Amino acid sequence: MPPLSSCFNIEDFRQTAKKRLPRMIFDYIDGGADDEVTLHRNQNSFSKFQLMPRVLRDVGDIDLSTTVLGQKIDLPIIIAPTGQTRMFHHTGETAVARAAAKAGTIYSLSSVSSTSIEDTAKASDGPKWFQIYVWRDREVTREFMARCRESGYHALCLTVDLPVHGNRERDLRNNLTFPASLTPKTVADVLCHPRWLYHYLTEPKIEIANVTGSSHGDVSDEGGLLDYITRQFDPTVNWDDVAWMIEQWDGPFLIKGIVNPEDAKLAVELGVDGIVISNHGGPQLDFTPPTIEVLAEIAQAVDGRAEIILDSGLRRGTDVIKALALGATAVMIGRPYLYALAAGGEAGVDRMFELLRSEINRDMALLGCTKISDLTPDFIHRP
Repeated sequence: MPPLSSCFNIEDFRQTAKKRLPRMIFDYIDGGADDEVTLHRNQNSFSKFQLMPRVLRDVGDIDLSTTVLGQKIDLPIIIAPTGQTRMFHHTGETAVARAAAKAGTIYSLSSVSSTSIEDTAKASDGPKWFQIYVWRDREVTREFMARCRESGYHALCLTVDLPVHGNRERDLRNNLTFPASLTPKTVADVLCHPRWLYHYLTEPKIEIANVTGSSHGDVSDEGGLLDYITRQFDPTVNWDDVAWMIEQWDGPFLIKGIVNPEDAKLAVELGVDGIVISNHGGPQLDFTPPTIEVLAEIAQAVDGRAEIILDSGLRRGTDVIKALALGATAVMIGRPYLYALAAGGEAGVDRMFELLRSEINRDMALLGCTKISDLTPDFIHRP
């Protein structure tokens, strides 16, 4: 395997992850819904926006720090929540949380993580958010919020674009289950990845750590984790449930999964503090618009009443700069850090942060900007 020093961008991490992981696991990270149109457009649509630099400006001192929901961070990149992260590397969520803390930014833990709320909090003293769904059993939701308060999580992030699972055909072809099961179709491929298999067999069993042992949401082996999640997520959730959660949490609250400006308006009217513009990275509803293409419209609809974070498709420092210039407070990344984690564990995520920080620093200087607040739509040209 190439060393991490041979990875110079997110695509390099992706290719290394592809070599290190069994196909069914890599495809789970890499795939999208149906024909994967949204998956690819998320990334490609950034190229439609060109940068208009200003020259002969003093760019000797670049400051990439910003403030999100009252927390100062050193880099405008937030770690998005991803479920079952130990499937991709045995160190999982704790490794990513530690890397985010070293980078001086926020880590978001998933409800369906393979490391618990408490263990993740113990692993990192950096700022943390918790991503939540509205479960059919509302006591599970109440319990999660109470545990997050006790463990020092700063904000709650409600994901709203998953009332049902999208049609992820790569997973269907691979007969993917969580935990992964060996079948005649997958065993040969798994045996070709002995390092992954060794850790999968010798490390503690991968579970939905936040409900394992809970009096309200314990998981039985029958049907597997994906079946349990499908049974627990509530497709009847509406804006009244959001209002209930905001009241119950009584702290910084974000909604993740909005691409429609009308929904953004409803969210701010309810009093959310932040909106994460996201289409889940492409594995849910295909043919939803790329998030970068709706960012300016949503920023106009929100009109400063909530902070905006852009998710889905970011791969380069220039992508981050474009999002900030078009109205985002910060961005979220998911796949990039999963590729880096699979490629090299915590050191891989450290390397990813190092590369992205270097890219943004360099690109800000070339653009003629020295701080995040300098970035405005004046630096964007769309022919």
